[in-house]
Amino acid sequence: MSEIWDPFGTLHRALWIGGAQWAGKSTVARILAHRHGLTAYHYDYHDARGHQDRRIARRVALGQPTEDPDPETVWVHTTAEDMAAETLAGFPVRFTWALDDLRALSSGRPILAEGWGLRPELVAPLLDTPRRMVVMVPTEEFRSHQLATLPRAGAMGGRFSDPDRAQANRIGRDRLVGEDAAHRAAVLGIRVLRVDGSRDAESIADDVADHFAPFLAPAASA
Repeated sequence: MSEIWDPFGTLHRALWIGGAQWAGKSTVARILAHRHGLTAYHYDYHDARGHQDRRIARRVALGQPTEDPDPETVWVHTTAEDMAAETLAGFPVRFTWALDDLRALSSGRPILAEGWGLRPELVAPLLDTPRRMVVMVPTEEFRSHQLATLPRAGAMGGRFSDPDRAQANRIGRDRLVGEDAAHRAAVLGIRVLRVDGSRDAESIADDVADHFAPFLAPAASA
């Protein structure tokens, strides 16, 4: 693999939280950013908004329609397995866009990047030690809890001919993508943190902070 361009050393000094949807990655990253004065990068936010122009430009380059795919085709007339395969196949290109975002950041403290697209197999070439990354994956029970209590995780609504199937496909896709991340992380010696809901977010953040301790400043006093 060719060397990843890192003109300011930003990427090699970063800390990474990858893993599955609904594991609490964003919440933990926010807690650690406030505690330790980190610069947090939230992959999902940038991927859904700032990368849309790049997504369209890539479709043009490939001779594809510029508009987003039909939601019925994407979510209903498919299977969770096909959705997971397509998502995994798309992560490497989307990762290059995230790296461009991160290259532009400069901070006196470490940059903490979180998101499900920050895959262990993609991040690994940037790591001088596996301690710079943790992969968070929810248990089935905690995923069910998140789906039942988080408004953004709930049923996908009436814009689909079969919203129940759309939601089932999304849940199945997320499960498969998350387990794939956990498997790849284990092979690479990257820590996998299974979140089961028995501890609150502050406690999970304590655990992740301990993992990242060599790279963090002491937490600010209350």
